[in-house]
Amino acid sequence: MPRSIANWRDDIERAVIDFVAVAELADDPIAIADISIEYLPAPHRPKSLLVGMMAVYGFWGDGSWLKIGKAGPRSNARYGSQHYNAGSAKSTLAGSLAGDPHMLAVQGFDPLSAGDWIRQSTHRVNILMPASHVRNYSRYWKRFFTSVYIRATSSSCLRA
Repeated sequence: MPRSIANWRDDIERAVIDFVAVAELADDPIAIADISIEYLPAPHRPKSLLVGMMAVYGFWGDGSWLKIGKAGPRSNARYGSQHYNAGSAKSTLAGSLAGDPHMLAVQGFDPLSAGDWIRQSTHRVNILMPASHVRNYSRYWKRFFTSVYIRATSSSCLRA
């Protein structure tokens, strides 16, 4: 059964609390106040990555995660635009969806304008923390949230 938008927000907020606890257990603490969450419900407009920040971000649609990615402090193009443009970089959401034959059956989806469909039909979450933590957390930041997202959505069609 597809999960609702309220469920995935709850899952993310619990995951952030868990991430802070795991970092503390690893003797590499981060304050919960250093992490912020932006929810961009469909239709959404992508944002730029704030200077001095890094992020894990995800696209949610039809009850599951479609893509989870991470962006370091110098990855604004990846964070804000490449996932909306098939062919702009390797492993983008637009490219994955445009190449997925199942998407041809989705009402309103056109492989030539996958970015428009993504903006109109998916919800996006951005989990941000100061880039000063990049050395400590970049290895397991995305991996941690991906494992939580997969666990939270048993019918996930996740493209990590």
